[in-house]
Amino acid sequence: MGSEGPAAAIRAVGVVKRFGAVTAVDGMTFDLAPGRIYGLLGPNGSGKTTLIRLLVGMTHPTAGYAEVLGARMPSRTTLARIGYMTQGDGIYPALTAGENARFFAEAYGADTGPSVAAALELVGLADREKTVAATLSGGQRRRLSLACALVHHPSVLFLDEPTVGVDPLLRVQFWGHFRSLADGGATILVSSHVMDEADRCDELLFVRAGKVIARGSGADLRAEAGTDDLETAFLHFSDGEAAA
Repeated sequence: MGSEGPAAAIRAVGVVKRFGAVTAVDGMTFDLAPGRIYGLLGPNGSGKTTLIRLLVGMTHPTAGYAEVLGARMPSRTTLARIGYMTQGDGIYPALTAGENARFFAEAYGADTGPSVAAALELVGLADREKTVAATLSGGQRRRLSLACALVHHPSVLFLDEPTVGVDPLLRVQFWGHFRSLADGGATILVSSHVMDEADRCDELLFVRAGKVIARGSGADLRAEAGTDDLETAFLHFSDGEAAA
């Protein structure tokens, strides 16, 4: 028998989440291997944010379960190894950039010296450590949010539309950070509805109406759909799901 591959860093098993009559996540099942960047792509309202919240353990599924690093979520112990960047700026505006990073470092049990300095340096805010967060520009607040998600050196990183509202140069810098982290062994799940970011991911999960309708590399999905355009490929798989 051949050797088995690495255990899944992120796993969803029949995950369902309903809000009253609305089914936001509809029976998703998948395994994501460690050390890769996964893109969760789909239009607004397709269930991406709800799925991430389920995987992080911030909300309970209606059915099924999620695991991160082998632990059933929610798990207090595993949270110390997870980074989560929300759609909004997950920072405290009255605190300085440095105070925000130190707060999250302490919350995760990381050191508040070298880790804070390294996180701020990584996102280009080392010179803004004493600047009150409320006075930072929008792009700088997004950088600070990323620093707070990274300050404890997580093994798994969940990023919910991290590049929304940032300029093209900052977007490139963010993706450079993500690639370096994955190369270092971290597992990253990035949600987006921006198709031109997809090719920066190792593997894509197309999501529509709370379901994964296709999975594979950008090149594979284009080939299967018979197109050179990823957005057209998404529409191809969406049409197939609608007809099923």
